[in-house]
Amino acid sequence: MADRSTAAVGVANEGGESPLAAQHNGATPDGTTTDDQTSSSADSGTRSQDDHKGELTAEREDEHDGESEDEGEDEGDDSRDRSDSRSPAGGADRPDGRDDPQATAELLATDTRESPTVALTATADVKGTRTATKAGKAATGAAKAATATGTTKAVRTTATAKAPGTAKPAGTEKAAGTAKPAAKPARSAQPDLHSGHKLARRYQLAECVTRIDGFSSWRAVDEKLRRAVGIHVLPADHRRARQVLAAARSAALLGDPRFVQVLDAVEENDLVYVIHEWLPDASSLADLLAAGALEPHEAYQMVSQVSQGMAAAHREGLAHLRLDPGAVLRTVSGQYRIRGLAVAAALRGLSSDRPQRQDTEAIGALLYASLTQRWPYEEDAHGLAGLPKGVGLVAPDQVRAGVHRGLSELAMRALVNDGATASRQEPPCTTPEELAKAVAGIPRIRPPEQAPPVYPVAAFRQPPAPPGVPAPPVPAATPPPALPGRTGRALKWAVSALLLVAIGLGSWQLADALKSREDQPAGHTPTGQKAGQDPTTAAAPSPLKIAGLKDFDPNGDGTENPESLPNADDGDAGTFWQTLRYNGADLGNLKPGVGVVVDLGSAKHVSTVTVDFIGDDTTAQLLAAPKASSAMPTDLSGFAKVADGSGAKVTFKPTADLTTRYLLVWLTHLPPADGGFRGKISEISVTG
Repeated sequence: MADRSTAAVGVANEGGESPLAAQHNGATPDGTTTDDQTSSSADSGTRSQDDHKGELTAEREDEHDGESEDEGEDEGDDSRDRSDSRSPAGGADRPDGRDDPQATAELLATDTRESPTVALTATADVKGTRTATKAGKAATGAAKAATATGTTKAVRTTATAKAPGTAKPAGTEKAAGTAKPAAKPARSAQPDLHSGHKLARRYQLAECVTRIDGFSSWRAVDEKLRRAVGIHVLPADHRRARQVLAAARSAALLGDPRFVQVLDAVEENDLVYVIHEWLPDASSLADLLAAGALEPHEAYQMVSQVSQGMAAAHREGLAHLRLDPGAVLRTVSGQYRIRGLAVAAALRGLSSDRPQRQDTEAIGALLYASLTQRWPYEEDAHGLAGLPKGVGLVAPDQVRAGVHRGLSELAMRALVNDGATASRQEPPCTTPEELAKAVAGIPRIRPPEQAPPVYPVAAFRQPPAPPGVPAPPVPAATPPPALPGRTGRALKWAVSALLLVAIGLGSWQLADALKSREDQPAGHTPTGQKAGQDPTTAAAPSPLKIAGLKDFDPNGDGTENPESLPNADDGDAGTFWQTLRYNGADLGNLKPGVGVVVDLGSAKHVSTVTVDFIGDDTTAQLLAAPKASSAMPTDLSGFAKVADGSGAKVTFKPTADLTTRYLLVWLTHLPPADGGFRGKISEISVTG
């Protein structure tokens, strides 16, 4: 039978067509047409139905592995339905005892599909019946069945009605040599990366931080700039690769210093990777809360900076959607930075119908956790214990003693839509912008006063004697040897003489000074004292109160991080105001400088202006508006230069009498910071 199958394929090939093409033209695998086989079936003397059954039964007994792998592909086709309708005994005999041609054809077709071996035998024996069935020629299959039984016309009619062309029988596929259809490609696995692997011949991977859901996050080294960076890596054919690239590029355009900056987003060598800042000196809020709840001043700074940053992001159409204690970092200077803007959600395929509400609730949860060291939900999360089950959301000042009342109310207002009840019936905050305004509306919380340093004294003390051992006797002080009488008497006379001379010289100088002052003309001022200045003021300048601070950027867009200006006058050296990040120390040659205007409230005499900068390589000038100015100048030409200086701490001293209301601290050279150049002012103080 195998020889007959091979011959059938060879005949089709010799005709210039593939076997499949021959079947489409009405030919069977042995080279004859369906009509030829029908007309010659009576003369060919084919085997009876019983012979077919015996052969099929013997071959099926040799098969012990059940259904072939191709059976699964053909589930649901019409021939499977016919197979299910057979009787347990074979069902090929009619009630009158004669062979049923239709049942015989169905039995042959079904047995052909159940095993590759049976399929090959049945296909060859019935002269391509199953191959013709795969090509959609049900009539051919019916004709072959009719050939086997001698009832051509009846079988052709029945097969045409009940067995329309079935698709790709498994046995016929293998017998004819047809290739198995390719399986659907599996989703790409994580790229095989390891420590030491280099991306773009520049970024060397150092440590894997996260590996989940097809992507990995690494700490790496930028060998070109010699700095640490963070990298997210995923395959280019990952289902979220396009969203990650788009999110990273959008976040990079924001350029807000309150966020960890995205430095690059690249697709290269079948990989997509996102490069971002790495802050080695920063601690996550999760690490801070592991040590305990934050002080009110720290919690105030956190919620203020995070809410202002997220408000700025949402104004640009960007959301975070994964704000948790691990996404907020605190630097050593006291600044809070947010990492993962838009990118963290894109990596995990997160989206939201209410992104502003979701981010606002997340900020409220961060504030709640900062005040209580508890997560404001029943489930434990982020290393924090949740609230007791069945109690609901309780205000922070009821969970932990000593919580600031205003901050407790802010947390409840941010979480009010999730079952909380805000105190004093304030409206809930549903956007970061509303929350930032609510934070600005409460009185500023000052940092706690620093305790005086305690110096160790134990090192200067003799350790106590162990119990039961008498203390060693303290030696008596040895008096100095007595001076001989003659020498002591001479020394006393010498000291007395020196005292008399000193008193005489002092009296003479005092009298001379008084006489010189009487001889001076009216209106003359002593040396070191300016005309019209009170002598006591010149001797001891007193601090002047700063009425307000205003960012000054006349050559740019008019603003320079105004939201962080209060940090320059809060008495906390750990907080600061900072400029935007520039590509060069000279502000990228974009403008001559930027600065901060100090408003004294009214025109006052100014003796010194002391500015604490962060970064030794800072150069600045002190300028002042005219005494008669009642409004702050809006252009640099409205100020006059008073003094200049450089360094981390600069005290500007006017060379002439200075009375003004508006002072301008003007930065002209910036130190390197945060992967670029940025000026930072932690404190400004004025005396007069």
